[in-house]
Amino acid sequence: MSDWVSFSEIKSRVTLEQVLRSYQVDWLRRSGRHQYRGRCPIHQGQGTEAFHANLERSVFHCFACGAGGNVLDFLAAMEGCSIREAALRLQGSAGDGRRRATRVASEPGRSQLVTKKRDVNPPLGFSLDVDCRHPYLARRGIDATTASYFGVGYCGGGGLMRGRIAIPIHDSHGRLVAYCGRAMDGAAPRYRFPAGFQKSHVLFNYHRAQAIGDRPLIVVEGFFDCMRVHQAGYGCVAALMGARLSQAQKALLADRFSSVVLLLDGDQTGRDATAQIARDLRPACSVTELLVPEDMQPDQMGADQIWQVLTGVERGQKIGAI
Repeated sequence: MSDWVSFSEIKSRVTLEQVLRSYQVDWLRRSGRHQYRGRCPIHQGQGTEAFHANLERSVFHCFACGAGGNVLDFLAAMEGCSIREAALRLQGSAGDGRRRATRVASEPGRSQLVTKKRDVNPPLGFSLDVDCRHPYLARRGIDATTASYFGVGYCGGGGLMRGRIAIPIHDSHGRLVAYCGRAMDGAAPRYRFPAGFQKSHVLFNYHRAQAIGDRPLIVVEGFFDCMRVHQAGYGCVAALMGARLSQAQKALLADRFSSVVLLLDGDQTGRDATAQIARDLRPACSVTELLVPEDMQPDQMGADQIWQVLTGVERGQKIGAI
């Protein structure tokens, strides 16, 4: 039957080290030949020596929250699910139509957790089960179709994204490399990125935008700006995840797009960033600077407002086929 699962087969095939790496737990330090210890990724406590893992035996124990066991116990604790559900997720069983955590093939030749330098944003190796119809998204003007397209939704499981809106981030090849968790209740940090993730090496939604074709790329600051512009009918859009353009991001833009449209926030930071990024990009591609209304952001604008700014209706300027 489709939901049959072999616990012993999974435990022999999937190691604790592989799952720790998938969650980007890169802060553990060696304390013996196969022993590692550090802050607990399950309860996110401050104790720097509470979590102990033996990578040879694929077992762990946290002396603060009491969690412990094998690789299945770890995944169940992180995702807030049963051992059986954890096993089904690791073997990639079909789900119930919602987004499920699905294990992919582990990277070969990775024998050390933290003693070797990590690749820049390696593939994450699983996807989270999220609710794309959470009321928070509607309050932010994101409809269910858009949320589902971007894979964005409320995460009720365990781990860093628990109780937050989980936003999947992909690299230029379309590989899932991280989630960012957006707080809904004013908790700090407002946006939580996993340890070790280097956002300066990726652009949110770049992999979809580059597949659209030869059109100008609209560049915005944030995740919700990107989703609202897409929702307004402009799919060739990507987000910096901030107000700065890194050298790696500049290379991504210049490699694929001959024309870029800057649509950053309407505050002074956004105005300054627009001017600076335009100067940085002009040697590599054509740049159009557009200004949203003062002290507004694209994610606060309706579809008609976004259309007016992008087509230059109010300014008498049309910037081409976007």
